[in-house]
Amino acid sequence: MQNFLKYGNFCYQLVLSIRKFQRPSVQPFLLGVVIGMVVTALITLPSGYNLSLFRSYASERKITSRIGNHSSDDHHHRMTNISLSSQLYNEVKVLCWILTGPQNHEKKAKHVKATWGQRCNTLIFMSTEDDPSLPAVALPVIEDRNNLWGKTKAAFQYVYDHHYNDADWFFKADDDTYAVMENLRYLLRDYEPTDPIYFGFRFKPYVKQGYMSGGGGYVLSKESVKRFVTEALPNPDKCKKENTGAEDVEIGKCLENVGVAAGDSRDADGRSRFLPLFATDVLIPGAMGKEHWFWSYHYYPFNVGMECCSDNIITIHYVDPYKLYLLEYLIYHVQPFGISYNPELPEKGVKQTPVEKEKASNDSWDEFEGK
Repeated sequence: MQNFLKYGNFCYQLVLSIRKFQRPSVQPFLLGVVIGMVVTALITLPSGYNLSLFRSYASERKITSRIGNHSSDDHHHRMTNISLSSQLYNEVKVLCWILTGPQNHEKKAKHVKATWGQRCNTLIFMSTEDDPSLPAVALPVIEDRNNLWGKTKAAFQYVYDHHYNDADWFFKADDDTYAVMENLRYLLRDYEPTDPIYFGFRFKPYVKQGYMSGGGGYVLSKESVKRFVTEALPNPDKCKKENTGAEDVEIGKCLENVGVAAGDSRDADGRSRFLPLFATDVLIPGAMGKEHWFWSYHYYPFNVGMECCSDNIITIHYVDPYKLYLLEYLIYHVQPFGISYNPELPEKGVKQTPVEKEKASNDSWDEFEGK
């Protein structure tokens, strides 16, 4: 990509030189040559190359300095009322474990810790090498993408053995996921840790009741973790013994086999709170082609555009370290002056039932294409 940019700059300089050329009759010919060079370069780019004008090429560079934070005593932060979030932090205890690897401790994991990870009641990174600074746990599995299912089984076994009594809910996320923990606790407060249930962005294939996207993150109740570790894992008829396979599909099968329900995490308007993709993929109509795998995977009716996502969004996937800090800033620091938000906690246990949108359907793509 860097070579392509240099090539583009070269062509731009050529165009400027052509404009200064003293023989107007030659200008169209030379301009045609330059256009041909640009078109050829675009044609020969690998399929799928992202040429978005909004892409930040600085994001390809490693973050080496500490970003820092605003003080709670800053002028605008003194106007912020955090009493409800503090209440939920104490009432709904969530352990977060992050799926990572030794190659990503510095590149990704430490930035999760510096941003949204700090709002977990307990934060652990599951790897194959110890790293006390995170902290990361060395799980007894081979570090390989084909072993993610084995790594997930080992991670939940570790959590059950060492941290089962530290939390009510157990949230799994990837090291390229961003999570708003306040919104997760808001969802979970209507349920009990003793409920055999788990939440995430629900996919429909492979598992009868559906399963939750791994990249979008999923959260298990205390009872669900217990059933998974003590009933599912020891039984090869209920849980795959081999370490290969898609971790989200496999855990979905195991949980279904031990009576753990796939919960509906959408808000009262039927909008998604967990996202298995980056936000712009579903916010911008047409960002994903009709052939994209997402359209055959989502369990519930889904609209693209602003109707896609809840105002109480919980997770966003495919977030590189630069965007982790961008989201952190936009969510926790940007405050339009004069607009106040005064939420009230509804009576506990009164679940808000999502409203099905009449026009939301699996073929809603056509509406956004103007068909």
